[in-house]
Amino acid sequence: MTRTLIGFFLASLTLMAHAETARFYGYAFDLETDKYLYTEVHEQVIDEGVWKSGTIHYVAPDGSPMGKKTMDFSKSGSIPIYRLDLPYVNYAEGISKVTDAEVALYKINEGQRSEKTVKRSQNLAADSGFHNLIRDNFAALMDGETIKMRLAVAGNLDSYRFRLRKTGETTFDGKPAVQFKIELDSLLRLLVDDLQLTYEPEARRLVAYRGISNVHNPATGKPYNARIVYTDQAPEGAPDDLPPLTGR
Repeated sequence: MTRTLIGFFLASLTLMAHAETARFYGYAFDLETDKYLYTEVHEQVIDEGVWKSGTIHYVAPDGSPMGKKTMDFSKSGSIPIYRLDLPYVNYAEGISKVTDAEVALYKINEGQRSEKTVKRSQNLAADSGFHNLIRDNFAALMDGETIKMRLAVAGNLDSYRFRLRKTGETTFDGKPAVQFKIELDSLLRLLVDDLQLTYEPEARRLVAYRGISNVHNPATGKPYNARIVYTDQAPEGAPDDLPPLTGR
């Protein structure tokens, strides 16, 4: 028994040694006015290059907290069990369960909870899990392939068919970058804006995002349409007392 406990303890130390927590910021701007809206403070637990769990704190320009999102990728790399809380608009959403067959979505709006279970299909992603799906298919995307996927949207209690493809090359902070687009794979794309993503290709690192945000506009109660950049350079008006960066 003692030998077994020692073995377990050493194995635990080995696992802990491989895990690290990376912190970085995302700065969000309104798509129409380019007004600075908020800062995302990301903390990701990475184990041997795999994103295992994490949190995002949303911070207003005056430094006050706006909300928090927690994510757990232990059931799926592309479908996190997560919860987003935005107390200032009395809203929450998330995924409470992921099995081989289904995904349980929920949202809480003004104290009213709604739930729905959607089928877990091939290439299903949800919330920040689309990032892992992109990384898994990065080589194919760089070769010009179009990836078909479904995206579960907890705020709508439903999932939708999307397609993902490379749209061009650019630079970000003076370095080479590639651009991808996620758009609805149906006629609904004529009514719904697509998501535009910019990646640093060598590390497959997301450096910019354009599209619907997790954070809601208190004036309308609807998510912002935002441009979010993941950079070390804070914009004018951002809080200056955020936690220090540890890399990613």
